[in-house]
Amino acid sequence: MEAVVFVFSLLDCCALIFLSVYFIITLSDLECDYINARSCCSKLNKWVIPELIGHTIVTVLMLISLHWFIFLLNLPVATWNIYRFIMVPSGNMGVFDPTEIHNRGQLKSHMKEAMIKLGFHLLCFFMYLYSMILALIND
Repeated sequence: MEAVVFVFSLLDCCALIFLSVYFIITLSDLECDYINARSCCSKLNKWVIPELIGHTIVTVLMLISLHWFIFLLNLPVATWNIYRFIMVPSGNMGVFDPTEIHNRGQLKSHMKEAMIKLGFHLLCFFMYLYSMILALIND
C-alpha cells in the first residue's frame, strides 16, 4: 500500500513540475513581450486551481498515510497556495491579474515563486522516488 502512495505522489509531482515549468515559460514570454498581459494571466489562472488541488491531495495523502516528515515538508507550500488563492482581491481576474502584473515588481515575484516551486517539486520528486523504491524493496 505504501508503494501505491508514493507512485501516486511521484506522478502528481511530475505534473506539478510540468506546471512550474509552464508558469516559468509563460511568465518569461510576458517579460520579453512575446505575449500580452491579458493572455498570459488567462493562461496561468487556468492552471492555479489544478496546481492547488494536486498539491493539497499529496499533502493530505501524506497525512493519512502517516508520513509525518513529508507531510510537514509539503504543508507550508500547500498552505501558501491556498492562502494565495483565497486572498485574491475582488475585481481581480485571479491570482495573476493583467492590470497589476507589471506593477510593483509582481512579474519578478511571480517568476521567483515559480522558480522556488520548481526547486521544491524537484526535491520532492527525488524524495518520492527514493521512498517508492524503498517501499517496493521492503514489500
